[in-house]
Amino acid sequence: MAYHHLALATKDMKATHDFYEGIMGFELVKVEVAPIQSGGWGKHFFYRMDGDDSKFIAFWELHDTETQDKHIHDLNKAANLPPLTNHYSFSVSSKEELSEWKEKWRKAGLRVFEIDHNWCHSIYTTDPNGNGVEFCLTTGTFDEADRERALAALDETEFKPSPPPALVKFWEPEPA
Repeated sequence: MAYHHLALATKDMKATHDFYEGIMGFELVKVEVAPIQSGGWGKHFFYRMDGDDSKFIAFWELHDTETQDKHIHDLNKAANLPPLTNHYSFSVSSKEELSEWKEKWRKAGLRVFEIDHNWCHSIYTTDPNGNGVEFCLTTGTFDEADRERALAALDETEFKPSPPPALVKFWEPEPA
């Protein structure tokens, strides 16, 4: 089963639009404007991903809500978690595509964090709300030993680290 859309609130819809359509290449295709049950109203913007009319990322621009001045749009700050703990990840199909996204983000003035997890290779940045965005390429396969290790970890209470990443690197934005 696949998801239909991920919905998030945004503090600045125009900056969010510039990021998700202008940089990420997702197409704004629909808006729903409606009252919010607890009071106020919102605009719910839907961005189609990869031309697929069954997969979207959506953003709420809220107005006149009771706690509007107290909203925290960064998922990790709101949950009091370390940066990038909560994040959303999009798949790529090749190392070349991953590299293209890294360079596109850097050219857009974004800092990029790259990590080769030994079974997948990822790049991360943050959107205008401070939320972590990832592109990920699966580079390995899974066997019964991987499953057994994952099942054992469900009951572990001691730190038993995985092998260190093959690569960890921060990339600064390219100069304008």
